[in-house]
Amino acid sequence: MLGVALFARLQAAAGTDVAAATANARALQSAERFLHVDIERAANAWLTDHPILIDPAVYFYRLYYAVLVGVLVWVFVRHAELYVTVRRSLVALTALALPIFWALPMSPPRFALEGIVDIVADHDILGRHASRDLGSGQNHFSAMPSLHVGWAIWCAYAVWSALRVSHPRAALLAWIFPLVMVADVLTTGNHYVLDVVGSAALFAASLGAAAVWGPCRRSAVGGGERGRLSDRPGSRASTRVPPEATTWTFPPRE
Repeated sequence: MLGVALFARLQAAAGTDVAAATANARALQSAERFLHVDIERAANAWLTDHPILIDPAVYFYRLYYAVLVGVLVWVFVRHAELYVTVRRSLVALTALALPIFWALPMSPPRFALEGIVDIVADHDILGRHASRDLGSGQNHFSAMPSLHVGWAIWCAYAVWSALRVSHPRAALLAWIFPLVMVADVLTTGNHYVLDVVGSAALFAASLGAAAVWGPCRRSAVGGGERGRLSDRPGSRASTRVPPEATTWTFPPRE
């Protein structure tokens, strides 16, 4: 809980430069137009044309934290052998996102693109316009990367890792969750296509960081343990006699 509170505080502190966030959003939009992936307006219009899907989209966007916590607890209880590995990747994913939020504030499509309907704000289960209140203490300019997508990918990875041997088909179904999340954040006007790409890259980096984390930690712990053992009375290192303290005795000459 302390880690979650610290992350929320640091993330909120990163989203204060509105001018930079707007300029970065315009640059990102230009890149998407060049790559022909600027589909945010069309995706948002599609959802507004299907009002029956709006409430499920808002609930999915707001309540995905329950899935995140549920997967973490499920792995801890049912697949304890994987818990440390997946927890490290989750911590790395979250920690690596913070410097990006600080260095690259990004205004989301619902703020920076004309014609986008702010669907979550208009139908928010947390209160009308809660997601538009810039004084709420939340970071509204952390669109790049999308942690909604990044954490959804992590959930799928954790379930897939736990079930891929015993239930391979069920393990593959876990990847539906991040795919639905991608559709949700695009259609609700909360993220760009390149935000999603950034999330995938961030997740890959977090796996690399987690893979390095384990051996480095074992090496550090092992080195400290060897040092403590060498200082114990009776150990081989502690009974070793320094060369300068050695007295050499030679036999008398005949």
